[in-house]
Amino acid sequence: MIEETDSPHTWRPRRFMVIVGHPDDADFGPAGTASAWIDAGSEGWLVCCTSGDAGGEDPEANPLELARAREEEQRRAARIVGYQGVTFLHQPDGNLVNDLSLREMLVREIRTFRPDAVLAGDPEVVINRGGGINHTDHRAAAMAAVDSVYPAARNPMAFPWLQRQGFPAHRVRRLYLMWSNQPDVWIDVSATADRKIEALRAHESQLHDPEAVFARVRARMVEQGAAIGVAAAESYRLVVFEADPTEPEPAAERPQAG
Repeated sequence: MIEETDSPHTWRPRRFMVIVGHPDDADFGPAGTASAWIDAGSEGWLVCCTSGDAGGEDPEANPLELARAREEEQRRAARIVGYQGVTFLHQPDGNLVNDLSLREMLVREIRTFRPDAVLAGDPEVVINRGGGINHTDHRAAAMAAVDSVYPAARNPMAFPWLQRQGFPAHRVRRLYLMWSNQPDVWIDVSATADRKIEALRAHESQLHDPEAVFARVRARMVEQGAAIGVAAAESYRLVVFEADPTEPEPAAERPQAG
């Protein structure tokens, strides 16, 4: 689906889920969009496949302590954005694999929260536009998210024990792929750009020169905003599976987050 780039994308889900590899990915990624949607009445849930236990520069550091710190940082950031909650799947940082085990966990999350839209990375990106390698965990999380949205989450014969456990099939209607080299929609985040920066500020363990990082993030939002004539925007590659239903679908009861 291609939209005109001179106007903002205005569709908004009732519920959405963000699936990423590490703590802080969602805040470098779609935090402006998530904040804007939540302010407008949407409900959001964040899923981190790893806890970031390898996200440091000290080889003597205790990875479990780092994981605990990064989970707490992400929870603080999630409260700033306004997510209903965060799930950590506790997969190994730096060794994330798009396998059946990960997809089962993601399908369970999708069937539990029952989002209208899922936001994830673009799995086709290996080399980022302008240079730089897309982290292996970003690629694995993105591909796992795509495979979990379609076909697994909507197929009752995929992981049939989940159906028996009370997690019936669910059809996600839209997929927004962030950090894409092929964006086709731009969402106005002018009103929530500052909140994205505040969410990033929560990730203290990862910010060695915070103001320089924030300046780059702001510059990117300004650059993307210029495509649609607004102060700040975030861009996505959009996949539309089906039209919206006429009546809202009730959410399943949410178990305790990990």
